[in-house]
Amino acid sequence: MGKHLFRSSPPPEKPTAHLSLAESAVQECMSNINTVISKWTSPAASSSDDFLFSTNSRREAEEFVTAVRHLQSTMHRLVSVNPSSEKLIYAQNLMQSAMKLLESEFHRVLKANREYLDPECVSVRSYRSSRFSTSTTTSVSDSEDESSYEENADEEHRFSGGDSDAMDDLKMIADCMISTGYAKECVRVYKTVRKSIVDETLHNLQMERFNLHQVQKMDWEILESKIKTWLKAVKLAVRKLFFGERILADHVFSSSGLIVESSFTEITQEGALILFTFPEYASKIKKLTPEKMFRFLDMYEALANLYVEIESIFYFESAAAVRSQVINSLARLGDATRLMMTDFESAIQKETSKTPIIGGGVHPLTRYVMNYLSFLADYSDSIAAIFENWKLSVPTPLPDSLYISGGDEANPEDLYSSPVSVRIAWVILLTLCKIDGKAQPYKDVALSYLFLANNLQYVVVKVRSSTLKVLLGDDWVFRHEEKVKLYADKFEKLAWGKVLDLLPEIPTDEISPEEAKVLVARFNDEFETSYRKQTSWVIPDPKLRDQIKITLSQKLMLVCTEFYRMNRFAYGMVGDNEAISRYTPEDIGNYLSDLYFGSRGSGSVSTAGGSGSGSGSGTVRVKLVADVVVIE
Repeated sequence: MGKHLFRSSPPPEKPTAHLSLAESAVQECMSNINTVISKWTSPAASSSDDFLFSTNSRREAEEFVTAVRHLQSTMHRLVSVNPSSEKLIYAQNLMQSAMKLLESEFHRVLKANREYLDPECVSVRSYRSSRFSTSTTTSVSDSEDESSYEENADEEHRFSGGDSDAMDDLKMIADCMISTGYAKECVRVYKTVRKSIVDETLHNLQMERFNLHQVQKMDWEILESKIKTWLKAVKLAVRKLFFGERILADHVFSSSGLIVESSFTEITQEGALILFTFPEYASKIKKLTPEKMFRFLDMYEALANLYVEIESIFYFESAAAVRSQVINSLARLGDATRLMMTDFESAIQKETSKTPIIGGGVHPLTRYVMNYLSFLADYSDSIAAIFENWKLSVPTPLPDSLYISGGDEANPEDLYSSPVSVRIAWVILLTLCKIDGKAQPYKDVALSYLFLANNLQYVVVKVRSSTLKVLLGDDWVFRHEEKVKLYADKFEKLAWGKVLDLLPEIPTDEISPEEAKVLVARFNDEFETSYRKQTSWVIPDPKLRDQIKITLSQKLMLVCTEFYRMNRFAYGMVGDNEAISRYTPEDIGNYLSDLYFGSRGSGSVSTAGGSGSGSGSGTVRVKLVADVVVIE
């Protein structure tokens, strides 16, 4: 290897007396450098596993670099003293040989220590110590993934001794080559090796180069799979790959900011643009439907959370295209989200199903909208930015029956300062408007109010149990809970009004046996009619179901119990031994307990006396204890 480096011997030395100090210095440097070059380019060195820049010879490497630097400075001195000196020619040839050795070692260190120069490892090692990380520590520490750097801290053992000095070796070689005028050769090797690593890493992260046409032609299932892959890759690429490359370039070429910029940009820009252009292309697909919104919000959130770090890593002027692409992708994702939200609202307005829900239960539209909004609220930070300047326009007046507390929601923007809250409140109001219309086809008005109570209760529970509560506030929840109670009261009055009206206001007043018999008979008929009609009605929410049952029980059982005690003679046996009263207070409690679970198959009312005939298995039982209605 070394034979081709030297084709001539050093010029014979003149008598020492005739040598200038500069020539003497050059001669000494050449002797030292020639010795090292001969040693490390000999056939024996080529067959050895040892190298100039390794643990066993690091001191010799440092002395060699020092000698090369010294040769450079003494050559400059000699030029100023004796520009025609023969030693200058030989010194220049020797300098080129030294640079070839350093270039070879630079390439070898880059390749041989790839494991230790992996961007992830470099970022872990240098996160707290490099001058670059000082400028980005705030942005990274504020992110939820700061712990990932600390969790990987155990990898620092890979840098203890031996090849852990690879970064310093590269820096030493780069400093020497740059200072002696061989920066171009050094940077060329660095860019070639590191770019191949970046490209390979992105390939391993399954990042492919797509154009807009290719993305638009993808079926949604394929595109969604690509989005999931992108979501996993983007954090690793920014926080490990690109961050690690910045750390490495900053360290190796710390002597020249221009070289850091040019090398880092050329190494990473192509891959970064492939990575950050994908969300823009995805957001331009032709069939954007509301169900797809959350994947786009995932991409928006990922980019938004990483933007400060991306800006710090790619802050160079030459990397402006990368920063611009990230901003552009965020803008396009925001456009796509607003479009899908508009379609979502439009779909609610166009929903035209007219078939009443059996039993007055929760309508599928209510479930769909509230589940959608509760998921949407989990992206509160992202949608806050996306909806910030999005003006809400109410296309048509809404029915007065939907306005809480005298119509104070006529303009949602008057109630909420946040555009997100305005939009969410509007969509819920729009949904309730639809539900209000779907209550009209019920032939039984009581069932209409039960339907309204069930649906509004579902809305309130969803808001209270999700991030929606943060967006809408406690006052919103309180006002809508009050309306649920209003619906429940109206339902109770209409469903049980005739039964309740038969009960005497003062059950302790004495009445004649004949009057008591007539009253009991009428009560039997009305209770049986009301009960039979409601056996298929449903209240899905356990809390609302229990509240309604307790209220009914308090109104029915307390009065019935006292009336039964005061007029028990009227409940005795008469003439043909037919029981006049079919329902004792205990029977009433059991029958009420069996209601509002929907059709149960055993909900018939007994026409003969006896206790507990209406209670099904697994029901909530209502009974009277010390004049207080309790639930078992």
